Amino acid sequence: MLRHLILFTMALGLVFTSCQNSGKSGEQAEGEAADSSDMAQFADDEKFKDAHETPAELKFEGIGQMIEFDTPDGKKGSAYALMAKEPTNNYLFVIHEWWGLNDHIKAEAERLFGYLGNTNVMALDLYDGKVATDPDKAGEFMQSIKEERARAIIQGALNKAGKDARIATIGWCFGGGWSLKSSIMAGDQGVACVMYYGMPVQDAKALAPLKAPILGIFAKQDEWITPEVAQKFENLAKATGKEIETHIYDANHAFANPSSPAYNDEAAQQANQEAWGFLKEHL
Repeated sequence: MLRHLILFTMALGLVFTSCQNSGKSGEQAEGEAADSSDMAQFADDEKFKDAHETPAELKFEGIGQMIEFDTPDGKKGSAYALMAKEPTNNYLFVIHEWWGLNDHIKAEAERLFGYLGNTNVMALDLYDGKVATDPDKAGEFMQSIKEERARAIIQGALNKAGKDARIATIGWCFGGGWSLKSSIMAGDQGVACVMYYGMPVQDAKALAPLKAPILGIFAKQDEWITPEVAQKFENLAKATGKEIETHIYDANHAFANPSSPAYNDEAAQQANQEAWGFLKEHL
């Protein structure tokens, strides 16, 4: 009888735990660590797709060039690069959103290059040449990315920049989370991290190598990277001795995405001024 009672109690506990974790629609159960790569959990969410309109056509003729570099996994990585006229150890890694390294991201990289002046800009291609033009394909690409491969591309870019480089990073949505990861990987070389509404790491151990100050830009009406997610990350960063400031704008997710036809000009202009000033201050 006692054995049956114990088994029954254990079963109830499993059912209760299952009920607690159900209904999360692919999100982490409460209390689990969220990770920037987990943006992929939203790829099949139709509402999330609707928040990312198909990129507008852009006639882009840039002054930069695509470059290749070795990656630690024995392959090649690539980036759209703009190199400063005068030699400098300042580098900005630009991380694309879920569409891939399209012309909108290249154009944004050029705007940043022109603004910063004394900085080499590399817009990294974490999709290895794939670019999406519709939400279904973008979701497919985002879900198919391998953590190890993305890290190898970032490490290859760090190696290309060199051990004396001062590394800043910036990215949107999918790229916002990877901007944070890139700065974490940069370690002592990191000087600034800007992340626009990307899923942050929420584990102190994962955040420990970060040395760069963080500017987090989030949206009040974001249903995925919510203000609560932003606040939790800010609390973690401060508790672990990291330098961070966050700004939450009265806008929707993807309000400042360079590729988005739904670009919220007023909020985006304010956020971009914050981001560009932050980068200018630290580079």
